Amino acid sequence: MRKTRDNGFPEFAAARAGHLYRSACLLTGGDTHLAEDLVQETLGRVYVHWKKVSRADNPAGYAQTVLTRAFLAHRRRHSSRRERATGVLPEVPEPQTGGDAPLRLTLLEALGQLSAKDRAVVVLRYWEDRSIEETAAVLNASSAAVRTRCVRALARLRVLLGDSLGEYARS
Repeated sequence: MRKTRDNGFPEFAAARAGHLYRSACLLTGGDTHLAEDLVQETLGRVYVHWKKVSRADNPAGYAQTVLTRAFLAHRRRHSSRRERATGVLPEVPEPQTGGDAPLRLTLLEALGQLSAKDRAVVVLRYWEDRSIEETAAVLNASSAAVRTRCVRALARLRVLLGDSLGEYARS
């Protein structure tokens, strides 16, 4: 039984782990430790169902769906125990010149201020380049709900980012 389940899984996990981790980092707003935990949970769940998943049309899409749902479930479980925001910001190191690091940090910070479902919609639609229907299927929501949440999340990001992205734009 174990040989059947392992057939192809190590290769799949090695090929998809990096992409799942990047998606998880975006979902968690840059919390790399939680992102690692979510990827491990995702790969564990995929492994348990690997016999069925490996025969599916899109095993990578299945893994992404598992990751997104694991993130949303984590947020529901831990929402009441979460740290609370304060008016005092910690000291942040000066951004180094060159590269996209300042832009990435700015975007991660803005994503971190969105609600879990808004963040999931933005990551699925614009990072994963999923259609509205695919995003709706992952989130167990209607297409109309995804469209509405997408419009609201993008508007919120525009408010959060304001003109700060202009300083990172390349001419």
